[in-house]
Amino acid sequence: MADRDEFGEETAEIAAERRRRRAQFLRELNEAKELRDRVQPRRARTARARQAMRMRTFRW
Repeated sequence: MADRDEFGEETAEIAAERRRRRAQFLRELNEAKELRDRVQPRRARTARARQAMRMRTFRW
């Protein structure tokens, strides 16, 4: 029984570390996208227009 508890704790720590790294990655990815949009406004405007068109034509 004690072995299971220790293994469970290790698994929880690994999962927590994975979530922390994933959150950090997503923050950095979002920051990079915002930077790209500021550096290339024309491309960003075109991408927003495409996304808006996709959303208008999407069937629920």
